[in-house]
Amino acid sequence: MGIFGGKNQPPQEKTALPGRGAGAPLSLSIVGAGMVVRGDLETDSVVKIEGTVEGHVRAKTQVLVAKGGVVHGDIETTEVIVGGRVNGAIRARARVEVQTGASIDGDVTTLRIAVAEGGSLNGHVKMGDGSPLQDGRRDAPGSGGPRPAAASAP
Repeated sequence: MGIFGGKNQPPQEKTALPGRGAGAPLSLSIVGAGMVVRGDLETDSVVKIEGTVEGHVRAKTQVLVAKGGVVHGDIETTEVIVGGRVNGAIRARARVEVQTGASIDGDVTTLRIAVAEGGSLNGHVKMGDGSPLQDGRRDAPGSGGPRPAAASAP
């Protein structure tokens, strides 16, 4: 065993998040408080931002913008939880959560969204999977776009 493992210790449980297979190990990257990153961030797992990122953030699993954390750029991931500030667009494959005191200034595209009382979202929200519809038109029946008027009987 490694220097930090012992024979009598039980195996550590692995946790899965949306977009990850069950039992897949997670890694966590942290941009610490007081730290400023200028440039794009990319990870295959989870990134927690407690400091400032001036660039785009791409994470396969999750982006956590902690209270006091700031992102000046777009975020693309499976799930976003915002407790700080985001100035840019968010594209989340599963969900976006805006916590009390948090703010987003930018457009959001996701399947599900939750905005807590005291949270702020200034931008357009587009919900759905974003895939092209039957014939490529966004106004196809069932898309939420314009629908033909029903004929009335004489």
